[in-house]
Amino acid sequence: MTIEPDVREELLALRDQVRHLHGGMVASADGMVIAHDLRDIEPDGLAALTAAAIGVAKRLTEATGRGGFEESLTRGADGYIAAYSAGSRAVLTAVAGPKTNVGRLHWQARQTAARIGALMDNGS
Repeated sequence: MTIEPDVREELLALRDQVRHLHGGMVASADGMVIAHDLRDIEPDGLAALTAAAIGVAKRLTEATGRGGFEESLTRGADGYIAAYSAGSRAVLTAVAGPKTNVGRLHWQARQTAARIGALMDNGS
């Protein structure tokens, strides 16, 4: 049974909950796209870049004794890219505009990542 429709539904709901969210993607920890809601961004490339960034973030948290990776936020001149651990096997990546309320993004995306993680870890 595929979980892609359920994951995609979570991504669409996240877009509805966070103003200025351009889209999202869920990928496996090794960079394989599971589902996405991206219009102008190539998901395979973003998944590969996210996997590389998460690899560095995991090493950084471990090296500094901050525990396991949970999330990462990158701010560029034109917006944000946030990555959230989604269970033990996946990562939620959110792409947002510069006017995004980052607190709201974190609040909603953390909840979404938890639900997606449960879907992924339970193999629904």
